[in-house]
Amino acid sequence: MPQSENSSAARVELIEVGPRDGLQNESVLLTTAQKIDLIGRAISAGARRIEVTSFVHPDRVPQMADAEAVVAALPEVSGIVYIGLVLNKRGALRALETKVHELGAVCVATDSFAQRNQGQTSQESLDVACGVVRLARAEGRNGQITIGASFGCPFEGEVDPRRVVDMAKRAAEVEPREIALADTIGVAVPSQVRDLVGAVRDAIGSIPVRCHFHNTRNTAVANAWTAFEAGARSFDASIGGIGGCPFAPAATGNVATEDLTYLFERAGVATGVSLAGAIANSVWLGSVMGRELSGMVARAGAFPGTN
Repeated sequence: MPQSENSSAARVELIEVGPRDGLQNESVLLTTAQKIDLIGRAISAGARRIEVTSFVHPDRVPQMADAEAVVAALPEVSGIVYIGLVLNKRGALRALETKVHELGAVCVATDSFAQRNQGQTSQESLDVACGVVRLARAEGRNGQITIGASFGCPFEGEVDPRRVVDMAKRAAEVEPREIALADTIGVAVPSQVRDLVGAVRDAIGSIPVRCHFHNTRNTAVANAWTAFEAGARSFDASIGGIGGCPFAPAATGNVATEDLTYLFERAGVATGVSLAGAIANSVWLGSVMGRELSGMVARAGAFPGTN
């Protein structure tokens, strides 16, 4: 198996976001039972951190209207971390009434997108995200912060990387579990990823950088490898590559779990995820959604064989 000089004996964590970020932009509404099945399949394939739902207003994101019911039905499995996305204090308080282990807070790097996504300015979204992490920590839970539109905005275009670095520095002050850089609309290219991941890592010290890539322009896999070489070791991924943002025009799916699993495992970087299991999950979810999903490895198969 070919290996990169930088990858030998390395390991990455793939955070499964299909049940939340994957489903939130889909027209097909899965039942609560189907969502629990999806999460169970992800666990069986090796996922250990799973973004299971978001605590948002059902009028805004109807796919997440059953958030509490989903969490209540989740199996309690040792070593599994369930993440609930929240956009404000009210959502955080809802999440803390459930058994989710970790709260995922979101801020946005531009005012235009922050207003559409959360009804706030960029700075207000950062203030709220920091408050969510403080609240989570006070309740004995973990909190993480994602900086949306880190690589480009659907309304304002280019995003100044210095803005993202400054936001990451501020976020680091509340000691989140990690800070994620999100390519919400899939515009990033590897050179940009290398520079921004490196700059943010330098700015936030020991706090890990997580990366969240969308494959809108077919660059997500290349971006993930570049981020790995720049020092990122945690990556969001979605079964079958489903997903997108309902508040960002043309923001298509996440990078597929099976595609990232193939990339890293083939390069000698352990993921803990079964490629055969990830492919099977993609095929199953495609049957539920009534279409072939966008992940490439589920179509082509593993090489030299499924492992």
